[in-house]
Amino acid sequence: MDHATDPVTGTYSDEPRLALLTHAEARKTVELLQLLEQLDPAGRGQTAGQLAADLARRLPAL
Repeated sequence: MDHATDPVTGTYSDEPRLALLTHAEARKTVELLQLLEQLDPAGRGQTAGQLAADLARRLPAL
């Protein structure tokens, strides 16, 4: 079975889908994760900082 060439099958809901984040919302999310990192350096802050860095690298530079 070649998953790259198999047709997509299934049913899809007609319910409205949530919108993707806007660029501004994504930037704000990165800022808030960086703030969380600073507020909790001994606990989950490092994880928040890593996530912020990962997300920031995916955002286009304006």
